[in-house]
Amino acid sequence: MPAIVIVGTQWGDEGKGKVTDYYAKDADYIVRFQGGSNAGHTIVVGGKTHKFHLLPSGIIHAKKKNIIGNGLVIDPETLLKEIKTLESDGYTVNNLFISERVNIVMPYHKILDGLEESSKGDMKVGTTKRGIGPAYSDKIARSGIRAIDLLDRETLEKKLDYLIQLKQKMINIFDEKTTISKETILNDYVQYGDQIRKYVVDTSLMINDALDKGKTILFEGAQGTHLDVDHGTYPFTTSSNTIAGGACTGAGVGPTKIDKVIGIIKAYTTRVGAGPMLTELFDDTGKHIQDKGVEFGTTTGRPRRCGWLDLVLVRYACRLNGLTEAAITKIDVLDGLKEVKVCKAYEYDGKIVKNFPTSSKVLEKCRPIYSTLRGWKEITTEEREKIVKKGYRALPKEMRDYIEYVSKDIGVPVTLISVGPGRENTIERKARPL
Repeated sequence: MPAIVIVGTQWGDEGKGKVTDYYAKDADYIVRFQGGSNAGHTIVVGGKTHKFHLLPSGIIHAKKKNIIGNGLVIDPETLLKEIKTLESDGYTVNNLFISERVNIVMPYHKILDGLEESSKGDMKVGTTKRGIGPAYSDKIARSGIRAIDLLDRETLEKKLDYLIQLKQKMINIFDEKTTISKETILNDYVQYGDQIRKYVVDTSLMINDALDKGKTILFEGAQGTHLDVDHGTYPFTTSSNTIAGGACTGAGVGPTKIDKVIGIIKAYTTRVGAGPMLTELFDDTGKHIQDKGVEFGTTTGRPRRCGWLDLVLVRYACRLNGLTEAAITKIDVLDGLKEVKVCKAYEYDGKIVKNFPTSSKVLEKCRPIYSTLRGWKEITTEEREKIVKKGYRALPKEMRDYIEYVSKDIGVPVTLISVGPGRENTIERKARPL
């Protein structure tokens, strides 16, 4: 039975949550392996919308085990609110496991996140100000608080004795009026530790034991390839490794255990926050995509920048992640357009560029080179239901041409197409990977 990694090929918001939820019914474990509450996954089941920031997208499958891996940084207050919301919706959350090694977002991380971002002027990266970057910084600096520390008051207090003094000095550089209290933080986080204690285990051991027993595991990434701190559009990235290799470090499994990698491709391109985006549209078509696609951030509510599909971005993601197959999502948003475009290459200094540049300065000076394809008619809800039942060949020919153009260009088979927000609005092009 396989171990499958699901990753985004763009700047996040590709629909990873929906695809993870769709495949979760045939998996045994769903493992979130990186990111924090700056990520948001939206799942629609039976007309009910669920928005998760930290919980894995398989959490609403009661019989599946859901794991928060060591590669995340978690805000326990946010996590507990998510659990409470899910329980108020009628779900019993007894299928959640949290890595002992996961790092914790502390109050001073959120304060510093906001202060540092505000001080950057034109160099702002568009952080959500939820403390993610500073928490990852502490992790790398070996000054982080981990889940297991919240379970031991003595250990937590000893760490805070040093950290509170240090963080207060850092805060004072930006703002001498803001103070943090060791006793308040200590008491609050000991209480959080008591509430999450039942979930905290050695998840790496748990995952590897499951793989040895032939269980099927989905590794769910957050954000997208081009937000990867090493390989994305640096410095306009997140603070973790969002690519498939991050599943190994973020969950505690060896690379030889991974069988397949599914890349999620939104049928157009979106981006939240600052940084270059070559195919961004500022016209009525861009507004049409934003409105019809409901392109507003799950976490922040910020409007997403929208544009045509950029295949230079996607090809780069295919290489970095070693994709074995792809899923195309939100293609229904392009319904009704007379023509659709895809960026097949860039033009820079009079030359054609087919590989994604490392330099943001170079990227900003590139211009997209488009291929134009015929659009397809608007598909009604009733027609969509019939198409889903009949399968891939029932899609409009022009839509199939678009899908096949993308698949040929990136050299990866497209095996799943999402034609609507619900779990039921999904078409498989071939036998599923599980």
